[in-house]
Amino acid sequence: MNLLYESDAFAVMHVLANATEDAAASPGKPSLERHGFEIVDKRSGKEVYLDGSWAEMFQQKIQVWQQHTPTQEEVEDTLDGYVGLAQQPVVVH
Repeated sequence: MNLLYESDAFAVMHVLANATEDAAASPGKPSLERHGFEIVDKRSGKEVYLDGSWAEMFQQKIQVWQQHTPTQEEVEDTLDGYVGLAQQPVVVH
């Protein structure tokens, strides 16, 4: 898991899929088949996990940001658009 962004309002992590070799070496250990992004809304204490086509669209947004550095306001406006999807309460484990 890689922390991509953190502010007072949000945290964004890139959750990488486990390599096939890792899954074979550790039978019974949970593994992700594909990558995703976890967006935590610190204001509400909820998070959303994006995978599949949602993750692909978010990855494209990140690639655009890498080419043209956005302001913090632009990043947070984009992340705020995902807040409506956040239903899971953040649980520390």
